[in-house]
Amino acid sequence: MNNAQRKVGFMTLGCKVNTYDSEAMMEIFETAGYTIVDFSEVADVYVINTCTVTHLGDQKSRKMMRKAKRINPNAIICAVGCYVQVAPDEVEKIVEVDLMIGTKNRGDILAYIDAHLQDLSQRDFVSDIMDEKIFEPLMISEVKGKTRAFIKIQEGCNQFCTYCIVPFARGPVRSRNQQQIIDEVNRVVEMGYQEVILSGIHIASYGVDQTGTDVSKTDLIDLIEALDGIEGLKRIRLGSMEPQFITPQRLKRLAGLESFCPHFHLSLQSGSDTVLKRMGRRYTTAEYLEIVNQIRAVFPLAAITTDMMVGFPGETTAEFQETLDFARAVGFYQIHVFKYSRRTGTKAAAFPDQIDETLKNARSHELSELSRELELAFIKKNDGLIAEVLFEATNDAAGYEGHTKNYVPVFLVTDEKINGRIISVRVSYSSRYADKLIGDSII
Repeated sequence: MNNAQRKVGFMTLGCKVNTYDSEAMMEIFETAGYTIVDFSEVADVYVINTCTVTHLGDQKSRKMMRKAKRINPNAIICAVGCYVQVAPDEVEKIVEVDLMIGTKNRGDILAYIDAHLQDLSQRDFVSDIMDEKIFEPLMISEVKGKTRAFIKIQEGCNQFCTYCIVPFARGPVRSRNQQQIIDEVNRVVEMGYQEVILSGIHIASYGVDQTGTDVSKTDLIDLIEALDGIEGLKRIRLGSMEPQFITPQRLKRLAGLESFCPHFHLSLQSGSDTVLKRMGRRYTTAEYLEIVNQIRAVFPLAAITTDMMVGFPGETTAEFQETLDFARAVGFYQIHVFKYSRRTGTKAAAFPDQIDETLKNARSHELSELSRELELAFIKKNDGLIAEVLFEATNDAAGYEGHTKNYVPVFLVTDEKINGRIISVRVSYSSRYADKLIGDSII
């Protein structure tokens, strides 16, 4: 069977960076003549792009490997990504897996498949990621079925927080060449995309690994300013970042860019200083709040979103209450709540006073309820404004939904075809749609 007759199915678990990596690998397969099919369909090759941030990610990764072999017992099963990178011995024991690749050399996946076909033996192509210095040039030339395009600008993390397995899975910071990023953004803009989201494992570190005579020209703000000059690019949105990257001077530069979206996803993890210290985070709640205040001084209606963990080892009732109180003090737009997951190889895995799962569940529920309350309060703050909305798709009510620059969802009923367009509309809050605004009229 030649490649033109072969089919490949992908299952992507975890973060947006994994999604980007999968789409880049899909393009490699398509270029070689493969047809991309849904993971549930019969295929010749299945690629499971794994996640290992939590033990549930590990479990689901293993489940998908076995599921693929049940769909087609004769298929080649390729286990790729973070779980494979940090636990190759575990993955090797899964008899359904034919190829193990990890988080580097994914661009060579077709060559690895060819090698497997020589004798059908299980092959382990996982290599040490910790000494990796170069950004792997996985890139996308075509974005499919979306209104905004994710652009991967860096890989890896140097922070080594006590709970986090990601630096071991992704390796040290490697920044993508700025011209490569500019070229990719130009391609997606030419395809009609008006918004890009700059993503990576630790985007605030963009450029820190680059050497040369003028290192100051390589940070994240310089990159954003370079992209702002691309004709037809209307919006630049940032992925998750560390709060310490934000300074008054950087905010002033961002305020001068028409394309910049005032949506800051600032990683927090806990609203308790004692927990933050045990986590190995490099700021206090007072410093974090000051950064939020600096943002709001420049962007009064900036959306401040975050990640918060419950059930970190030793988290007391008082410390959890500090987290609740701090979330209210900040007034987040949205909080991504997740439970601490013990990860072998991290410092926190050996910490005493590991929290019972039942208590983690209760705290997760309470913090999630607060998140919904804060989200509603922020949405109401946008009531009555005239906002530019990038409309994305129709829904069952024959209307369109889109997002403002500060990422508030807006629903608009119109007979006009407006998906993919940015339109100024007057928005209002309605209790009927508590999770979004209603577009009253097109301006």
